[in-house]
Amino acid sequence: MKAAVLHEVNKPLVIEDVSLPKPGPREVLIRTSVAGLCHSDLHFMEGLYPHPLPAVLGHESAGIVEQVGSDVTYVKPGDHVVTCLSVFCGTCDNCATGRTVLCTDTTVKLLPGVSNRMQWSKPEKLHQFLNLSSFAEQMLVHENAIVKIRKEMPLDLAALIGCGVITGYGAVVNTAKVTAGETVAVIGCGGVGMAAINGAQIAGAGRIIAIDTNPAKLQLATKLGATDIVNPADGDVVKQVRDLTNGGVHHSFEVLGRKETAEQAFGMLASGGTATIVGMIPFGQKIELHGFDFLRERRIQGSSMGSNHFRVDMPRLVDFYLRGRLHLEDWISAKLKLSEINEGFANMKAGKTLRSVIVFDS
Repeated sequence: MKAAVLHEVNKPLVIEDVSLPKPGPREVLIRTSVAGLCHSDLHFMEGLYPHPLPAVLGHESAGIVEQVGSDVTYVKPGDHVVTCLSVFCGTCDNCATGRTVLCTDTTVKLLPGVSNRMQWSKPEKLHQFLNLSSFAEQMLVHENAIVKIRKEMPLDLAALIGCGVITGYGAVVNTAKVTAGETVAVIGCGGVGMAAINGAQIAGAGRIIAIDTNPAKLQLATKLGATDIVNPADGDVVKQVRDLTNGGVHHSFEVLGRKETAEQAFGMLASGGTATIVGMIPFGQKIELHGFDFLRERRIQGSSMGSNHFRVDMPRLVDFYLRGRLHLEDWISAKLKLSEINEGFANMKAGKTLRSVIVFDS
């Protein structure tokens, strides 16, 4: 099969010939249909997060089951599936207490530095990425890394659910537990930010403030549920939000992964409010907060992949789309071939796209 391989950070991905064995016990071989280009992949490509190389990146994907290994009972060949990097064991303490996204059992996932069974003609070990490696024509994954979906769901849109949508929507619904009538601010209107805005609208938030410097993205945000827009180019973001809300918001969501915006997310909270950090702040970077603000019971927390229970959440998101409540068509800026993947990431870095997807066999 063909796969896009990262050999060195800050270098283009290279299309290579790679092979996979037949699935072993509890493994599933998937023919990749669509893979989304996620900003998280770019973080690893730029070396902001460490990962052993060479590696096949990609983690936001949908496809069709080709083969299953022994002991697999959840899926069969022909099933349509969405992947998720939050592979779970189901029996560790976190899984048993309902926090499968924080599964600690290493028997179902490949740790950084451990190669999987991908093979190629070069002497170096080829590493799997986040239990998936979806920038390839096929994926060999643990059965607990996938969820079955309805076949009437378009696979190009289903792929978005696998990371960007579940991360943004889940941060609102699962992590922060936004309730009807509460005020919400979302810093960054990329794919994850749009999912947070759409998720806040589904959750019944009373006021949803979209924050971005891109007028086109702000306009789309209003279609997805934003009631107000704030452009940092117009002045102090925290002051703008506080003025709009007479003192701050109940919930803020930072989805850019930057020190400055994480601090702004905390600064725009009302008393008793919660800032949820969704973006991947570069490894080793610290943020600074005013200690006094904690006396008014303001909180800051992280969110991992939307605190998902993906085998429950993703089918519900598919239903939301099919019922017209989740507006996924508006998010895809470009459909690319695997050979065009570097162009797609260049456009992402330049802020020209909301979400680009690789469509295989196109």
